[in-house]
Amino acid sequence: MAAPKSLGDVLSSVDWKANITQFCGDAAVVQRVEAGSLRLATWAKQFENIEGKTNPAICFVREMQTAGHLATAAAALGCYKLAASGMRTIVETALYYSYFRVHTAELATLLRDERWYIGKQEILDYHVVHTARYSELQKKLPLADILNPWYSKLSAIIHGQIPGAWHSQSGIRGIKFNGALATEVASYFEGAVKIVDRLFLLTVGRELWAYFSPSAKESLLHGMPGDLKALLSLDSA
Repeated sequence: MAAPKSLGDVLSSVDWKANITQFCGDAAVVQRVEAGSLRLATWAKQFENIEGKTNPAICFVREMQTAGHLATAAAALGCYKLAASGMRTIVETALYYSYFRVHTAELATLLRDERWYIGKQEILDYHVVHTARYSELQKKLPLADILNPWYSKLSAIIHGQIPGAWHSQSGIRGIKFNGALATEVASYFEGAVKIVDRLFLLTVGRELWAYFSPSAKESLLHGMPGDLKALLSLDSA
């Protein structure tokens, strides 16, 4: 009888390089993920430049970027279910930043008391009441309508409520590139970026827009209809 394989042997049996090569060979998937990553990086860079030295909540922006990196890496390795966790973190940390940047006392409590927690719906409810023109602008740029179904599906995958979703292997050695799953991950990655876009355009991005660089404004507004830019009061210069 052959001796049981060690964990190191099993992990080494996966052709991780081949998975990455096949992922990168799917130009459509790579382009979609790369474009979304660039938008996240553009938002993050502007917030870093404006509040990076003064607002402790900037840690959530940094976590948002890290989550994007890890989601991309997991997808490239063929670990699609792990990518789901990273994508949900992208959205959650964007929500946290939009709230905690003006709630420093609550941020301190979050770090000090592990029992205290604020959920996404509470943050959205806060914006409805306290963020200027949020409810008015959401009629033209709906956020909850795209956030809730996206979040529910990702959460179901992450928590195992849909057994077999976003993976097909029965063991570690079976981790392989799957073109259909890579395409689905790219679609949900785009969904995460769309949610972040709308959240920031309705809240903190709109509030800090005057301090954004011209190149960032041009990039973030590319393709946006003129009437929507006017409604949001977003200039491109």
